[in-house]
Amino acid sequence: MSTEGAAGTNRHGEVGAVGRAQRAAGAVVGSAVGDALGAPFEFGPPGVYARRFPDGVGTMCGGGGWDPGEATDDTQMAVLVADSLLECDGLEPADIFRRFQRWAASAPKDIGLQTEDVLTNGEPWDRAAALHFQVNSRAAGNGSLMRATTGAVYFASAGREATMAAARRIAALTHGDRAAWEGTAIYHDLIRAALSGADPLAAVPDALAGVHPDHRARWSAVLAPDWHPDDATEFNGAVWPCLGSALWALRATDSFERALGAAIDLGGDTDTVAAVTGGLAGAHYGLHAIPPRWTTPLHVPLPGFGDRVLRLTELTALAQELAGREP
Repeated sequence: MSTEGAAGTNRHGEVGAVGRAQRAAGAVVGSAVGDALGAPFEFGPPGVYARRFPDGVGTMCGGGGWDPGEATDDTQMAVLVADSLLECDGLEPADIFRRFQRWAASAPKDIGLQTEDVLTNGEPWDRAAALHFQVNSRAAGNGSLMRATTGAVYFASAGREATMAAARRIAALTHGDRAAWEGTAIYHDLIRAALSGADPLAAVPDALAGVHPDHRARWSAVLAPDWHPDDATEFNGAVWPCLGSALWALRATDSFERALGAAIDLGGDTDTVAAVTGGLAGAHYGLHAIPPRWTTPLHVPLPGFGDRVLRLTELTALAQELAGREP
């Protein structure tokens, strides 16, 4: 298997030249594309994407309150993480939390119930999620995973231990359950591997070795090569089947387009499963593999931050700046 970022073969034996900048942009844009593509199908049944696009050529169709190409809270929060990392020249959790609060107070079209409670319960940034977990006992939703691509790109050059540690700290701002931290940490490390030109699927064992021992067995089972979304014991709004389904979609297909179609066709939390899949697939295949019919209408509004809207040009520039910084 090639580990060359500039030229080599991917896991399907296809030869190409995909540099690190292309992979970083592919990750950020790919995650946003998956989010916007999957949003109209959220909470729908399995197979809904294939029925809408029987020829396999999906478009940004909009629906469910979303305009064609409009990204949801998944990407909006990812951009806020990126803005904080770049403007603070590193990880300042309190600053990220304040940005999240400003966004949550501005009536975004969608916000997770747990995330909304944590951001609006009046507790300080370093206690709000932990207190929510103490009261509710369950907080392993995929809300910290859905926004993780920008942080993963930023911390990739720092190595496995540093990127996984950063992932946990950012996840803990809204999710008190360590299972969510560990899933987000795994995702960070798989993006790190993909940006270097490695196969993210082949990188799973090394990422699992960095997982907290109390959570390693369950994550190993969900991320095993023979795991299938039908094996999930929770709705894919939970962190385990969300990440497991994204890896399954990457494993079961041979292109960015097909990976996203497979992820959305699972039904359920389609925007987030597709966002996570899109981040991994974009890092693996590169920006050039994402169809223009998806990137052209893509746009990311930011409630609470004026009339700022990020499109392909801005998202690509953001990804390149994230990848070019030394964390």
